[in-house]
Amino acid sequence: MIPIMAWRNIWRNTTRSLVVIGAVAIGIWAAISLSGFAAGMMKSYINNSVQHIISHIQVHHPGFLEEYDVEYALRDAPAVEQLIRSEPGVKAVSVRSLSSAMISSAKGARGVRVKGIVPGDEARVNALDEKIREGEYLSDEMKNPLLISTDLAEKLNVKLRSKVVLTFQDMEGEITAAAFRIAGLFDTGNNPFDEAHVFVRRDDLNRLLEPANSSSYDIPPGALAHEIALMAGDVRQVDAIAESLQKKLPGLDVQTYRQLSPDLELYEGQMTTVSIIYLAIIMLALVFGIINTMLMAVLERIKELGMLMAIGMNKPRVFRMIMLEAVLLGAVAMPAGMLLGYLTIAYIGANGIDLSMYGDTMEEFGMSNIIYFEIEPVVYWQVAIGVFLTAVLASVYPAWKAIKLRPVEALHKI
Repeated sequence: MIPIMAWRNIWRNTTRSLVVIGAVAIGIWAAISLSGFAAGMMKSYINNSVQHIISHIQVHHPGFLEEYDVEYALRDAPAVEQLIRSEPGVKAVSVRSLSSAMISSAKGARGVRVKGIVPGDEARVNALDEKIREGEYLSDEMKNPLLISTDLAEKLNVKLRSKVVLTFQDMEGEITAAAFRIAGLFDTGNNPFDEAHVFVRRDDLNRLLEPANSSSYDIPPGALAHEIALMAGDVRQVDAIAESLQKKLPGLDVQTYRQLSPDLELYEGQMTTVSIIYLAIIMLALVFGIINTMLMAVLERIKELGMLMAIGMNKPRVFRMIMLEAVLLGAVAMPAGMLLGYLTIAYIGANGIDLSMYGDTMEEFGMSNIIYFEIEPVVYWQVAIGVFLTAVLASVYPAWKAIKLRPVEALHKI
């Protein structure tokens, strides 16, 4: 009987109930959409960092990441590469030579990190070939070709086919320099990375870094490598692949992108927390609207409530009836709000939202101009629980006011 009475009561003032239901539905939609937007921005940063900077897993000499010294090269890199390529779950592998250098043009100079790559392998790991804005990807036709970002080219006042000089230390500590010609200009959408890195062919860089007698370093000619980056076929397998490789390569340092960049792990872990914060703020605002509506409903029905209590409805039942009315309002609004939120996430998740008007700012923080909304399924459960708790919380005060009525006095109210 009480549920039937509660259901009929909320429709006694249809307009007011529909306004509250609409407000709750819009609040649910806003919470889901904002959570999807925040998760999409975090995913954009994580994906850009993984694809263009870190990759899923990297393998180094144990001392390389501490000092970034060319001396800490991988021993027997070809054998290590073959072992990694044969590991189940590995999608792509790129072997790199790395060096800190000074890049100089007639107009200026800047410190950069030089990545010596095998063009085909690097393209499969970080899709660098798809980020070329002018010129071409590294080819075998040009002598000492170099890829430089559009941002760095602007700062050095150079353009396509300009000549620049790279100066760095070789493995014996000797200063060496070589002229390179700009073959292409790239733009990954991550300004900090773009301004700090240039790419050359690994063979060209090794020829300058390797000592005259490379056998003293147990490195065959042309086999110098400091980093092996790999991408997994499924991101969920990254930890298992890294653990397996570490067992097979006990003398090397095998790290996932979460270990190499702890901020990425933090962002991944905070996605659910952010959605809870958005939901809590919006539901807290809706509490006051529901309280106002329920309180007005109680005050309008003082005489009726007094009569119900006078004929035998006890206070606990009155309390439950008022609370149930608020819960039913939330229950009606919840499917509509969730449906709107789901449709918004699905549409923008497929088509993205263009934030190119803020492109410079987005790139400064390593994010793409197109953001795709994304949300964890658990968020929908959080919304359902949040709406229920909000309705219960908002109904407590009006229900308390109702049971504080004295039947005799209530019956005489005008």
